[in-house]
Amino acid sequence: MAHILNTQHLLTTSGKKRNDRDDEDGVSTVAKKSSLMACEADPAVALASIRHEFGEHGGVNMSIEASATFTVMEPDTMRRMFAGELGPENDFFVYSRHFNPTVLNLSRQMAALEGTQAAYCTSSGMAAISSVLLQLCSSGGHVVASKTLYGGTHALLSHFLPRTCNITTSFVDITDHGAVADAIVEGRTQVLYFESMANPTLTVADTPELSRIAHEKGVAVVVDNTFTPMVLSPAKFGADVVVHSISKFISGGADIIAGAVCGSEKLVKGMMDLRGGSLMLLGPTMNAKVAFELSERIPHLGLRMKEHSRRAQVYAERMRELGMKVIYPGLTDHPQHKVATEMVNREYGYGGLLSIDMETEERANKLMTYLQNATQFGLMAVSLGYYETLMSCSGSSTSSELDPSQKAAAGISPGLIRMSVGYAGTLEQKWTQFEKAFIRISRNATAISVTRTGRGGRSGTRSGSDRVFRIFGYFGIEV
Repeated sequence: MAHILNTQHLLTTSGKKRNDRDDEDGVSTVAKKSSLMACEADPAVALASIRHEFGEHGGVNMSIEASATFTVMEPDTMRRMFAGELGPENDFFVYSRHFNPTVLNLSRQMAALEGTQAAYCTSSGMAAISSVLLQLCSSGGHVVASKTLYGGTHALLSHFLPRTCNITTSFVDITDHGAVADAIVEGRTQVLYFESMANPTLTVADTPELSRIAHEKGVAVVVDNTFTPMVLSPAKFGADVVVHSISKFISGGADIIAGAVCGSEKLVKGMMDLRGGSLMLLGPTMNAKVAFELSERIPHLGLRMKEHSRRAQVYAERMRELGMKVIYPGLTDHPQHKVATEMVNREYGYGGLLSIDMETEERANKLMTYLQNATQFGLMAVSLGYYETLMSCSGSSTSSELDPSQKAAAGISPGLIRMSVGYAGTLEQKWTQFEKAFIRISRNATAISVTRTGRGGRSGTRSGSDRVFRIFGYFGIEV
């Protein structure tokens, strides 16, 4: 069942209203809060429905509240804030490690994006992930997790948490629902953790079914939705907590490190508790200036995701025509294509990531070298969600924390290239650059003739008629 999102239709200033006495309402008569209960099918609608913060002097953009600490007009107000009687929901702030108005505004946007009651933004994606797991799990606890995860998360679960907290993890094939159910130890397992679209194999998790299995056994479901903001809405399908590395698609500029925890009001308040909250006590605080930057980017996230996804779909289809082993959930031969189709917010496609399996690291590196240095198709770099295409050999980079047997179990071959498809330049311009690199590196091997059928209705200057390319067997292409 979809969670209900509390949104605020409110136009107000970001500067705190001050009367002669502290005002417990924290808002002026003109800016009374009016709650709208909504769970929008389109995340863009939810984002457009939340309260808009004006600047302190009426600017269309909110002011940056750069203060680390905040004043009160009466001594008793500070006591009441520390007692939990007054808080940010009433416009009372005490210290920016606890809550900051600018960061709180971004948190509202993240909650709207994911359709959750609340959210809290952190200094990084790993800060969000580790804080959630430490909040939900106790010493001696147990996690069931997908065996295919971002390398940093895998290392956290495999090494750090067992060593420091005696929290152990069973890694399973997240598509084998029987194995997931069997791995849950009732009374001990506290979290089922997976990525909505796995890094880097792009395995799509059946969130509704996995949530059902976990909830029947009293286990919380935590989903990393970094790869698919706007595209997938895990909370709508039963996830209790959604975590993000905002550094990726949401930022879009490859210039900010940030994260977010999205969940119930009870969860966020618990994580911010002065005595036992993981966020409050570990202190992964987001800088207010970073929060301001991100709050200005989220409104056009939907437009960016549509273009990321559109190009990824086209490239995946054309790469498959070339005989390449390409993995993309939008392709009908993807193992979870049907599952993905049932869950995606259709307007945003299947996401901006695709993977190419070149089988060996040598082949993968050669292709990426030509794509960057010879044709300028993209950049060899980790991360994703940038306006330029980014590519990396996952086994030796973002999944390098896994040992060879773990990589094999996760389906990560030595030559698997993860490609974050950008939107710089035109689609046809970039595709021509890819084709040139593809043909050029193939000249090092035995030539074979490949007849390629034209693409009907293709835009651009190229003809849709049949063309013959001299493509070579370097890739082990089946024709």
